[in-house]
Amino acid sequence: MNISEITALGLWPQSKKTTSQKGLSELEDLGYNLFYIGKNADLYTCPGKDAKVLLVRSDRCSVFDIPLNLEIEGKGVSQTAISNSGAAFARKAGISTAILEEQIDQSLEIAPRCQLMELCKPLEASIDGELVQFEFIFRNYLTGSLYEACQNGNDPYGLDLGKDLEQWHKFETPIFTPTTKGTKDIPLNTQKVREIFPDIITSLENLFKDYTKFASDNGIIIVDTKFEAFVNAKGEWILGDEILTPESSRFIASEDFDKGAFISMDKQILRNFGKEDNWKEKAKELKASEKLEVNVPDSIKKTILDGYSRIYKSLSK
Repeated sequence: MNISEITALGLWPQSKKTTSQKGLSELEDLGYNLFYIGKNADLYTCPGKDAKVLLVRSDRCSVFDIPLNLEIEGKGVSQTAISNSGAAFARKAGISTAILEEQIDQSLEIAPRCQLMELCKPLEASIDGELVQFEFIFRNYLTGSLYEACQNGNDPYGLDLGKDLEQWHKFETPIFTPTTKGTKDIPLNTQKVREIFPDIITSLENLFKDYTKFASDNGIIIVDTKFEAFVNAKGEWILGDEILTPESSRFIASEDFDKGAFISMDKQILRNFGKEDNWKEKAKELKASEKLEVNVPDSIKKTILDGYSRIYKSLSK
């Protein structure tokens, strides 16, 4: 299936710019054709007529939606392994995922970076008269933007949490804090979204609870996670490609958490370095398609890779 056929099915947004560049010869020779280059991964059409694509993760890095000239060798392989593990956990819970169990030829050198993905459209619905796409976020702890909102007396999700809760307060049961998906994620009223998607929210809530316990039993605290739901060609809802991974969730080693060292085992360390080095301000000078030139110490790269390795070894059982 080529990109024009995919677009005709309404399974690829016309707003996303495709490429005519050739991809890896190892894949192109087998009939996989590069059509999209993302910040961190590339997409190939697949031979045959099935509505699926091949996602190939790179070692490229981005933070704050800023493309960087930085690559961390081994990151793409680690992220793919964790992603496969998270998708498998969801499927065991009875939830379909865009990540297919089918695999490409595992003898290919590129295989550890690859996932076959079912093509699908973002789940949409009308909220207060506006058609929106969603990010379904579940939180075990009060921190980040929600803590700041509470401290400022704001109630963005209609949860009535108040100002008295301390940062890192643990909720008795996970709270649901949905947002729109777009250039800027806008908080949505929790109850309104629950009323539109009661079965989906219940399924995801149970998945998050089960994964939280599983992770805790294996030495990792799950602070929060973001799920993205899609609709496949059959009209069924499925979970997107980042499922219970460091790209969609915050993981903290239990021993660090217990000491009050709330250090996420993901690229948060890179974000922190970027804040100190003023990357957001520097990126304002970038032209279209340019990458920000950064110089990141090897110690930070190693810490990121070590975190990914720990997550995979602990949670792929």
